[in-house]
Amino acid sequence: MKTIVITGASSGIGRATAELFLHEGWRVGLIARRADRLQAIATGTPNAVALPADVTDPKAMREAFEAFGHIDVLFNNAGLFGMSAPIDEVPLEVWTEVMQVNINGMFIAAQLAFERMRKQPEGGRIINNGSLSAYVPRPGSVCYTMSKHAVTGLTKTLSLDGRPFNIACGQIDIGNAESELVAGLKAANPEMDTMGVAHAASSVLHMAQMPAEANVQFLTVMATKMPYIGRG
Repeated sequence: MKTIVITGASSGIGRATAELFLHEGWRVGLIARRADRLQAIATGTPNAVALPADVTDPKAMREAFEAFGHIDVLFNNAGLFGMSAPIDEVPLEVWTEVMQVNINGMFIAAQLAFERMRKQPEGGRIINNGSLSAYVPRPGSVCYTMSKHAVTGLTKTLSLDGRPFNIACGQIDIGNAESELVAGLKAANPEMDTMGVAHAASSVLHMAQMPAEANVQFLTVMATKMPYIGRG
């Protein structure tokens, strides 16, 4: 049975992805802070393992990975948007909180997965959740945009460092999937074009199912009419 650990699994893209992988017969490790939501996903599903942990807590994350065991794929998904404002209106503590989750949390999860995968003859695969913000920012998104540019650097580095150990790393850049994060943005902009979160989940599944000799390095899946392509 193939195995995957998903961070940020309690809601949005993470939850939709977890439910799809469970439906496809994978063993799924569910990491998030909200234990009650993880249990709701795992109840009655023997292949689901609830692993409550804060991605910014190295000790809790190591315990979660050790409790789960063998890991074929990591979906490094947990993230925060932060406040929407110009840089001079963003309190340092808000910026720090976003960096803690979107950079430190991503690093910790990737480090733990890499550490396990390099000891496995078959290696493994790490899929980072980037965002269109890794390439094109929204106005007033300095925290999120900085962090997602950093995720692209992590993806590229892991792709190189993983080669001797059969560890592949790719990045999925999702635009306007109907998650809780996007719901807040859409509330302020009702005309925003969105897509169902299931399309993001199925794209992660496609990446995870690639054979060991192939890798989706970067994949963009987005709402068809969102203003990502072209100029205003």
